[in-house]
Amino acid sequence: MSATAIDAEAWYTASLLRATEQAGEGVLTLAEGLADGELKRSRLTRRAITQQLQALAQALAGVPALACQAMPEIDWAGWRAMPAALGHPEPAQADDALLMCVHALVPATLMWLRVYRPQQPQWFAAPAT
Repeated sequence: MSATAIDAEAWYTASLLRATEQAGEGVLTLAEGLADGELKRSRLTRRAITQQLQALAQALAGVPALACQAMPEIDWAGWRAMPAALGHPEPAQADDALLMCVHALVPATLMWLRVYRPQQPQWFAAPAT
């Protein structure tokens, strides 16, 4: 792989991980201070959180395999399954998926990205302008 191809892949990965962090922070901000029952009943907040979760899952789905393999603690399978879980036809199942994302999947993903940032700086660097 040429240096230009490596730079392009690193830039692409950095863009996806930046989008992941922004969407994850959006989820945590929207859910902050809400009890589980309030979150489940709040149509507007729930919709906004679901949109952020979908954006996050879409960004992570585009991360190249090499980066995924280098960050094994991120729950890649969980993110791939998340869109279907949130759209589950049984409301209780969809509620459980939403709460699991807000309380576990998003915080763990953001934490691991902070751990990986100094270890893999090329995947987190802002593109040169």
